[in-house]
Amino acid sequence: MPAVTDAATAAALGDRLLADMEPWRDWGKPTQQAIVDAALDSFAERGFHGTSLKHIAQGSGLSTAALYVHFASKEELLFALSRRGHTLALGIVATAAAIPDPVTAAQVLVYSFTRWHAEARTLARVVQYEQGALGPGHAEEIAGLRRDTEQAVRDLVGRGVASARFAVPDVRGASAAILSLGIDVARWYSSRSPWTPHDLGVLYVELASRLLGVGE
Repeated sequence: MPAVTDAATAAALGDRLLADMEPWRDWGKPTQQAIVDAALDSFAERGFHGTSLKHIAQGSGLSTAALYVHFASKEELLFALSRRGHTLALGIVATAAAIPDPVTAAQVLVYSFTRWHAEARTLARVVQYEQGALGPGHAEEIAGLRRDTEQAVRDLVGRGVASARFAVPDVRGASAAILSLGIDVARWYSSRSPWTPHDLGVLYVELASRLLGVGE
C-alpha cells in the first residue's frame, strides 16, 4: 500500500507544527533570557565542565552575584536548558504521532524532528551531550521526558505494523533508529552543510519511509 503523504506534503504539515514550537516563547523575563542564552553559548563552546559562572556572567552582561538571583548554579542552568529542549522534542514527537494515519504521522514526525535538530542544533547538542553533568534528581526528570519521547515513537511504529502500513521486524529497534536519525543531526549539522534544514528533513522522510517498509 503506497504512502498517503509524500515528503513535500509532510514538510508542509511539519512546518505548521514547528511554528508553534518557539523554544523561548514563554521563558520569562529578558534578564533570564540573557542568562540562558549566555549559558547555552558557553556550554556549546566550552562544555559544561569548562564553563564557569564568570563565563556566563560575561556573556549575559551581568555580575556573577546577579546570576544567583535567577539560578542557584550552573547545573540549574543546564537543567533548565535540558528540560526545555526535551520538552520541545517530546511535543514535536507527540503532536506528530497523534495524526491518525501512521504513515502520515511518521513522515511528519521525521521531518519536524530532523528540521528542529538542525535549526536548534546548539540547544539540541547541549541537552543531548551534556546530560551526564545533571544532578540525580534533575537527571531522572530528563530521563522521564526521554522515555516518554521514545514510547511515543514506539507506539506509533507499533500502530503502523499492526495495521500493515509498516513492515519492520523489530518495533523497538526501528523506533530507536528513527529517533537517532534526527538526534544525530545536532552533532554534525552546520550552516555550511549542503542541505538546508528543510532539505534534510525531506531527505530523512524518504530514508525513514524505506526503513519502515512503507509501501512494501
